[in-house]
Amino acid sequence: VIGEGMTPPQKILFPPEKICMDWRQKRRPGAGLYNLGSTCYLNVILQCLTYTPPLANHLLSRQHSRFCRQQGFCMMCTMEDHVRKVLYSSASAIRPRAIIRDLKCKQFQVLRQVFFPSLRGQLLTSFLVIGEFKPDLPGDAYEFLRCTLNAMQTACLSGSSDLDVCSEESTIIHQIFGGFLRSRVTCANCKAVSDSYKVFLDVLLKIKGASSLTTALEDFVTPKQSDGKKSFKCSKCKKKVEASKMVTVHQAPRVLTVCLGRADDQTRRKISQVVAYPEYLDLRPYMSDPAGEPLLYSLYAVVVHAGHTCLGGHFFCYVKVSDGQWYKMNDVSVESCDLRTVLEQQAYLLFYTR
Repeated sequence: VIGEGMTPPQKILFPPEKICMDWRQKRRPGAGLYNLGSTCYLNVILQCLTYTPPLANHLLSRQHSRFCRQQGFCMMCTMEDHVRKVLYSSASAIRPRAIIRDLKCKQFQVLRQVFFPSLRGQLLTSFLVIGEFKPDLPGDAYEFLRCTLNAMQTACLSGSSDLDVCSEESTIIHQIFGGFLRSRVTCANCKAVSDSYKVFLDVLLKIKGASSLTTALEDFVTPKQSDGKKSFKCSKCKKKVEASKMVTVHQAPRVLTVCLGRADDQTRRKISQVVAYPEYLDLRPYMSDPAGEPLLYSLYAVVVHAGHTCLGGHFFCYVKVSDGQWYKMNDVSVESCDLRTVLEQQAYLLFYTR
């Protein structure tokens, strides 16, 4: 189905066939990261991105920096240097000072104003004060993930001009993390259907009352009624009518990032319930075409928030490295662990790869 936001790009910025989903080289786990103030939220995202196979393969190839013409700060070049340092360092831990230094820039302020005016349902803390990154202030891992991916996307578009929106969504970042959601609105009066499409780099799920990831995904794709409000203007009825809305995954990403929203929308208190999640996830039941072949994903990273409130606490993560072994990464500490331990966590962010 081709709809708004689904037109073919006029130019492909990064050919998808060049993406390698498996590790090109197997290595021991890399270095831990020093906490330089209150930067645990930053450390967990850097570690999860470092161990995202297709992204790491691309960054280690230095394909971006070899042709980069961006003046000043470039998030792709910064990440290339960081990933190489983490994976190749002989030290047990490194200080991500270059990342913190480079984040003191206006680009991240602009991104926050555009993408995060109100992160409802999230661990709401701000790491940007008066336009400047402050490593001594607590921050939110999900917010930092979104800022980082968008900054990398901006870097990939540097030097490109006069691109249509769909072409801008063909960068290496969108080719790895990007997918499309379909929003289908059905008129309650005449049953006419209207579809629209929206690109996404992650999926935010409500978890209140959900016992598992699959339960939360089922709720995500369940049609929602308009509660008697005549807010949808039907093109067939020519008037505002009641309607139902159903959101499904229309085009699946190569890497699926899921945020389990742990802040209550009304009270802002942290939702601490355990939400079970599998090692292998079939995304097919949540697609626009749920009758196709299974669409299997494998878990490779988990971010955990420890703490009783959303305004403090500590972040650590679990990642599967290139040799297939799991490790708990808690700032400077990198310790091996088993899969059972990984699956028993009070997860905040889940990373799955096709």
